Amino acid sequence: MKFFDNFVFRNKNDPKMKVINLGETNSTLNNYVAQLRDRIIQKDRLRFRTNLERIGCIFGYEISKTLNYSVKEVETPLGIASVPTLDDKVVASTILRAGLPLHKGILDVFDDAENAFIAAYRKYDKGDDFHIQIEYATSPLLGGKILILADTMLATGASIEVAYNKLSEDGKPKHTHLVCPIASAFAVDYLKKHLLSDEITLWTAAIDEELTSHSYIVPGLGDAGDLAFGEKL
Repeated sequence: MKFFDNFVFRNKNDPKMKVINLGETNSTLNNYVAQLRDRIIQKDRLRFRTNLERIGCIFGYEISKTLNYSVKEVETPLGIASVPTLDDKVVASTILRAGLPLHKGILDVFDDAENAFIAAYRKYDKGDDFHIQIEYATSPLLGGKILILADTMLATGASIEVAYNKLSEDGKPKHTHLVCPIASAFAVDYLKKHLLSDEITLWTAAIDEELTSHSYIVPGLGDAGDLAFGEKL
């Protein structure tokens, strides 16, 4: 049985993960996504990584609007200013290696964030069948904190699901924001059925309809890790 044949159907009243597609609103974000997809422009690795960082900044800024703030007094050279500043503790996380530039962009917004990293990959069993193998995970305690878990591509939803469950073993985050600029419609549906929580939000910039038998997104953009850092053995 292929990974993506294993669906679990839930009651319609179960809690639902929220999905926000920023690509549905006209903004410069779509310019960066177009350049990521362009088979000529994406050959420039520096530009590819830079565009992912820019996209990470945009997602980070939009996520920041959903967090909790309180007014604090700041002493200036001429007086006291009252400024609403962030109260939530943020943990920025990514799945190595393709998510690193995206992670960098998110950190540029949340400069005081703690960090978590997951080394995970598809381990093929037979033919197109695979499972997600985790080789390494490091994270601070997440209880009561905001987790931002980023990966450039969301093909089947398997890596994000496994990473979220692994990170949550020692305490559930107050809220989790999944940041995946390019997603398949299949993966979005899969996560809705498997990550049953009102405290999870999926942020994306494009949802592509096709997923091949090899679990590649079409039109997608290719292998994000290879495009950002070069081909692997």
